[in-house]
Amino acid sequence: MDSQIKNPAETLPVDDSGATRPSREAAEDAVRTLIAWTGDDPTRSGLIDTPGRVIDAWRELCAGYDGSPASALKRTFEDLEHYDDLVLVRSIPVFSHCEHHMMPFIGQAHIAYYPAEQVTGLSKLARLVDTYARRLQSQERLTSEILDAIDAVLAPRGTAVMIDAEHTCMTMRGIRAHGARTTTTRYSGVFAEDRIEQTRFITLVGAEQRD
Repeated sequence: MDSQIKNPAETLPVDDSGATRPSREAAEDAVRTLIAWTGDDPTRSGLIDTPGRVIDAWRELCAGYDGSPASALKRTFEDLEHYDDLVLVRSIPVFSHCEHHMMPFIGQAHIAYYPAEQVTGLSKLARLVDTYARRLQSQERLTSEILDAIDAVLAPRGTAVMIDAEHTCMTMRGIRAHGARTTTTRYSGVFAEDRIEQTRFITLVGAEQRD
């Protein structure tokens, strides 16, 4: 039997930053200013329509601000058929932009949890990752937000999240450390309490590299 979470808006922190969006016209003007600042002419034929395209692209890339993490997990299933082992979804694509330079970081998320009374559809975990990733992010916060959302909505016995990503702000500029990758992890419940469970999670994630 499947069920819906109660009051999903109350299960996760509310963004109370108070930020309001400028108009589309103002955003396009900002792109024109940036083009001019680079030393190019925003009125030349190849760039005349670029501001509109950039705004359309960024609206898609930052669509996570319009999504609800709680809604991404809201469809749950209570009939577990006595299943009490971990659920692991590996290699969920991560496409995000760092909040420091607004440059892409791209990688994979691996998520495991021990169900208590309910599980969610496997695709919903990927939707949760995408909702948080399509915002200006730090990889550390992204890792924590994914785990906190799972804990708040599913109330599992434990959750583990690992993200491995390449940051273009590090590989394309600055030190230009091509091939450098960053790994972040966060654990709760049995994963935080038991090193053996952490090792099991890391081993299962690493098994993909050997397949």
